[in-house]
Amino acid sequence: MTLSAVLWDMDGTLVDTEPYWIESEFEVVDRFGNGGWSDAHAHALVGMDLRDAARYMQQHGDVTLSVEEIVNALLDGVVARVQQRIPWRPGARELLAELGQRRVPCALVTMSWRRFVDAILPSLPDGSFQAVVSGDDVRRGKPHPEPYLEGARHLQVAPSHCLALEDSPTGARSAQAAGCVVTAIPNVVAVPADAAHHHLPTLSGVGVDDLERIFRLHSAGATVSG
Repeated sequence: MTLSAVLWDMDGTLVDTEPYWIESEFEVVDRFGNGGWSDAHAHALVGMDLRDAARYMQQHGDVTLSVEEIVNALLDGVVARVQQRIPWRPGARELLAELGQRRVPCALVTMSWRRFVDAILPSLPDGSFQAVVSGDDVRRGKPHPEPYLEGARHLQVAPSHCLALEDSPTGARSAQAAGCVVTAIPNVVAVPADAAHHHLPTLSGVGVDDLERIFRLHSAGATVSG
């Protein structure tokens, strides 16, 4: 098999926005819940569908808002923060640019909703992504395979010919269940070995040839790390 496309997670992989989400969660629980939020609760939500995250906050933070209201309150917080500064992950924009130069199609597959995605993408060159799948585009979010299946479908590529870049166990399991080759670049939370085919400490210095090597080695049944 050959590498035909790369599917990108956004929060924690392309942009280091997980701290923004965590800050917003604390604000929402402090304002509308019991104020008893914790880093452990915040880390449990990394990579999760926003609607599932809102239900978790209702249960564990006693937030009295509806699911839709919680999602929009979180989005208000993170959109305001990225409008001040977009914290790019090391090496991510460089790798994305090289993929474009080499004409390797890319899709963004994120559980963030479209209005947050729209605050990020204008800061990238036009055409960086040939498809975007956001959390409000799918019925079942990560860890269900639907988001990554949709990303591959939009690119008209078989999932088995796609390499997915993920930072969370939730997202990695979604991509793996879809049939993609999964490379994890852990950020806020660890990604267990069984949730991804390969692990990298960073995307800094990683190029298209490296992704193709990882893909080929996986196809041959090898394991890659580092």
